[in-house]
Amino acid sequence: MSQKPAGSSPRDRTREDVFRYIQSAGHATRALIVELSGLSRSTVNHAVSRLLADERVTETQAEGGGPGSGSGRPAAILRVVPRDVPVAAIDFGHNHINVALGDSLGSPIAEGRVDLDVDLCATEAMDHAARLLGGLRASAGIDNLAGVVAGVPGPLDTDSGLVRSPTILSSWVGLDPQKELEQRLGVPVHAENDALLGAYGELHLGAGRRYADFLYVKVSHGIGAGLVVGGHPYRGSQGFAGEIGHTPLPGHTEMCRCGNRGCLETVVSVSAIAAQIAHTHPGVETGLRFPLQVNGPVTDRILDDAGRTLGGVLAAFCNLLNPEALIVGGELGASTGALVQGISTAVSRYAQPAIAAGLDVVPAGLGTRAELLGALRLATTLAVR
Repeated sequence: MSQKPAGSSPRDRTREDVFRYIQSAGHATRALIVELSGLSRSTVNHAVSRLLADERVTETQAEGGGPGSGSGRPAAILRVVPRDVPVAAIDFGHNHINVALGDSLGSPIAEGRVDLDVDLCATEAMDHAARLLGGLRASAGIDNLAGVVAGVPGPLDTDSGLVRSPTILSSWVGLDPQKELEQRLGVPVHAENDALLGAYGELHLGAGRRYADFLYVKVSHGIGAGLVVGGHPYRGSQGFAGEIGHTPLPGHTEMCRCGNRGCLETVVSVSAIAAQIAHTHPGVETGLRFPLQVNGPVTDRILDDAGRTLGGVLAAFCNLLNPEALIVGGELGASTGALVQGISTAVSRYAQPAIAAGLDVVPAGLGTRAELLGALRLATTLAVR
């Protein structure tokens, strides 16, 4: 389940790129891969030949076309050969754990959840995840898994696999989630940043399917971002790209768990918004779970204001990155639409006009399940390598 080593040959990397194009599309012709990838026809043909020889894809003649049809001989269709072995996903949020079983194509079979302070209870969180997944496997009668992808709500060092930040996930520092979970589950595990998994889910299954370059923002108990460039997730040199939740906000002094004051996530997060809703609705128990149980103009105003604050920060990233879209996910992003509207208003105001004019600001197509479904989809990709 580990990613291909950095020393793999250019031909190997090209083959994997072509494989991912076929898998993402569900089915594709060689001509379509040439168009999507920008590779030459001979390069695509060579990569496809290797994939066919390895029995990782099949190629069948499409129906229709032929003499007299006006369209010539129909192009052959390439499809990934699925392994008939299920996969699994674990989504560690700051305050919850979601787990899911998926079939060999990544479609969910069963899901489970437990609420827990994941930041402060790393060992307990991984124990809970293993028990939840074991229970689902027992109920579904599944003995073997092709692999598991786990999303962690913090930065993972791509070289060592270790959690490095001593402030964001204090009890996880120095741990290798992949190895820890493999010991508990007895199957291959791949660990990834949760926001990047959300971006991956949206890229293949949600709102991101229309875009090659976008920024996915998870707005929940924390704020993280997953960047997709040229149709591929971007992790940065060490795997820490997207840690935008600790961007300082001028004029704010709220204490952040990272040790600084006035970080973005102290103002725009589930706990911060819930506190404002509780203050404006005396006697109403909001809790820390969304979607919101308290709707109305006051709640929408709170979310719109939060969106404008977040949008002011995101406008600077848009000026730097010039994405086609901002895709807003997480529990707040999926709440009422007011947060997304506030983000859109601020980005239109503060991003450069030409950049703002070409930018779509949209809610996540997968809602709060983007990370979990993205993990399942990635698990199928890694399992067939």
